[in-house]
Order: sequence, then structure tokens, then C-alpha cells
Amino acid sequence: MIENRQFRISRTEAREAGSLRQAIEKKVGPGALRWYVTAADRGEVMVEATLDSEVHEAPAGAGERPFHPGKTAVISIIPTGVGCSIGGYAGDAAPATNLLAATTDYLITNPNAVNASDFISLENNVLYTEGFCIDMLSKGEIDLYVPFANRVGLIVEKAETASLDAVFNVVNTVRAVHGVDIVDCIVTQRPIGTRCIKNRSGAYVGTVEHPEVLIDACERLVDLGANAIAVTTNIQGLPSEEYVQHFAGDSDAPNPMGGVEAIISHLIVDRFRVPAAHAPMINLKELDLHDRVVDARGGGEMASVSGLACVLIGLRRAPQFAHTPKLRAVDVINLNNLLAVVAPASCLGGIPVLCALDRDVPVIAVKANETILAVDREALGVTEGVIEASSYAEAAGLLLALRRGISPDSLTRPLETKRHRRSLLTAVKEPRIRRAAR
Repeated sequence: MIENRQFRISRTEAREAGSLRQAIEKKVGPGALRWYVTAADRGEVMVEATLDSEVHEAPAGAGERPFHPGKTAVISIIPTGVGCSIGGYAGDAAPATNLLAATTDYLITNPNAVNASDFISLENNVLYTEGFCIDMLSKGEIDLYVPFANRVGLIVEKAETASLDAVFNVVNTVRAVHGVDIVDCIVTQRPIGTRCIKNRSGAYVGTVEHPEVLIDACERLVDLGANAIAVTTNIQGLPSEEYVQHFAGDSDAPNPMGGVEAIISHLIVDRFRVPAAHAPMINLKELDLHDRVVDARGGGEMASVSGLACVLIGLRRAPQFAHTPKLRAVDVINLNNLLAVVAPASCLGGIPVLCALDRDVPVIAVKANETILAVDREALGVTEGVIEASSYAEAAGLLLALRRGISPDSLTRPLETKRHRRSLLTAVKEPRIRRAAR
């Protein structure tokens, strides 16, 4: 059973636990597929979490990871369902993602940063990494193995013939044009039941009404040799009015699909330890749009019949994180390679950012990427470790500085002048030597 809940954590609990992240994990429990801070003040923080009540093998505990020297990695987080002005639409964070990738050996980002239905843009050193996997990496639970190529299995939710025809045309196109190795395509006999849900914060999450259908299909594909899973369904419960506002570029109308897509992929990664991603089976075209030419950031969806192509292409070289005898990898990295984490300045309450702060990994907070949340460094009470950047262009410059060992403080003006403390340098009088009386 998939359940969405809200939690309150007092600042006292955070202090007693050692850090805010540790307090949240204790309160939320081990079954969390996803959680993030939605609001914070001096007294407490509010957390929204999605929980999986099904009992299964828990991930390995965090520990010291081996060192893989010579490579740098940056995590760029574009959260789903919170209305990111850059990346909250259809692959519109791809230019920023590829710019950041130019500053490091590997740029780790979640699929929605570059997914745009028939369109996808990611440099060879961009690691297309599902959010639950990024969370595990940030906690120190896994390494990322860069594969030569993955064998992708596809789960298609039960649908009418016209929708299935569209899906299989996409499948054959990515095989013929992009060379994607698709092991098999399973069309489920029953609906999976993916549904979007709006939380109290205004952020979108979701649920899976029949997870057993999804899990059974995953098991069959893994048995057939798939080591990456793509899922395509038609999401239910979409609020048409807010979806129209989203395509018009309304900053208060997040993409309602983003949250439930994250839950689907998190569930698969948690159970099967393979990379996964979800795509809408058929992109909605019957919306009562005020303008058929939508906001530029969402154009990829309107220009494409299905959302599937980008997911299949992205999963082709998505990093693996379970070391198996058959794993063939060209490289490996983990949190010891992390140069920094980049995230929207108003959305710093996720696992990768809080883990980075616990480990003294710099966090670059991008002000230009606005969201519906207000969880910035002031709200969290963070005094050190967060570097604010006005744009992704500035963030790229900061990453280059960090990689070259240049202090960001030395790049700003006014530059503080260090002075000695005169009171500490007062001459110390030598002790007077008394002669012994004769």
C-alpha cells in the first residue's frame, strides 16, 4: 500500500538526533519512498513523505565508501511536482544541466531535468539517475557504475489498441534510430492505477493503486535479463484546470504528473535495484487550452504523441548501482567524488542537500529556479555550507572555482581584509629575575 503522510519535526528533535536529516528519517521510518521539507520556521519543520507499507528487504546501511580517485561528480537536483521554473516542464532544464556538466567529469541528475517526450538532450557525461538512487548515493549506501549500455525492459499499462500502436511505434523508433536494446515489452492484463495527488503544501505526489501488477511485470522483465525498467501509464486524477494553467506558464501550477512519476520509479528502484523511469503513455491534447501554442518550456509534450521516447533513450546508459557478476561498467563513482550539490534556492529540504550539509559538501542554491516552496537556507537555519548563485550560469562558474580549489569568497567584492588583533600581540615583558639574598 502506498500512503502519503505529513510529519512535524521540532527543532529540539533535530538537535537531539544530531541533524535535521537524521531526525526526519527517524520520524518517517524505513519505508519511505520519498520525503522532503515543505516548510520550516524556528520551532519546527513540516515534511511530506510517501511510504510503502509492503515489507521487503531494506537497503544496506550507510558506511564508508571506497575511494575512486581522479573523477569529480556534481549532483543537480530538479525536484518534481513543486513548480520549478527551470525544469518543471518538459526537459527545459537540459541547457542548464549540460552547462553544469561541462564543469565536472560526471553530472548526476534526475530524469525529469532532461525528459521532453520525443526530445531529450544530455551530454555523454550526464548520468540519468532516478531520485531514489540519488538519495541512496547521497546517504553513502551505493556506488554508481557507468555501463556500456543497459538492456531495457518496458511495462505498458493495459490500454486501447490505438494507444498501444503509438507506444510500439515509439519502441521501434528508438531501437532503429538510437540503438536502444529493449529486451521485451509487457502489456499488463490489469490497470496499474497510477493517480496524482495534491499535498497540503500545493506540491504534487501520487499513488499506485495496484502495485502488485507493476511488481509482477518487473519480476518477469528482470527474469528475461532486463537491467533497466521503463514504465508507461496514463495517469488518473489529473486536474484539467491546473494542467491548463501549467501549460500557460503559471508559476503557481506545478506539473501534476511529476510527483506520481517519481513514486513509480522510486518503488521499482527500492524493490529491484535497477534504474527505472516513468512516462505518460499518451500526452493529453484534448485540454481546453487558451492558446494551442503553449509556454515554450512545455512545448515538448504538445509536440509529441507519447512521453515514452525520452525515457527509453535516457535509460540506455543510466548508471547501475547493484554490483552483480554480469555488470560491465566503464567507470564507478560515489559520494567521495562529490564536488557539490546544486538545487533551487527555495527547495533545500531534500535528502541530497541535507546529506551534503551533514558531510560538508558544498551546496549551491540557485535563486533563478523558483518553486512553490520557501525552504531556503534562512528557513532551515543553515549558516554554513550553502553558496547562493543568481543563475545556473553563475552556478557553473562556482563549480569551476571549487574544482580548481579557488575560494568563492575570493571572487566577490568587497573582499574582507584580514587584520591582526593588536591586543593579542602586545609585547610580553620578560619576568624579572630576583637574585638570592646573600
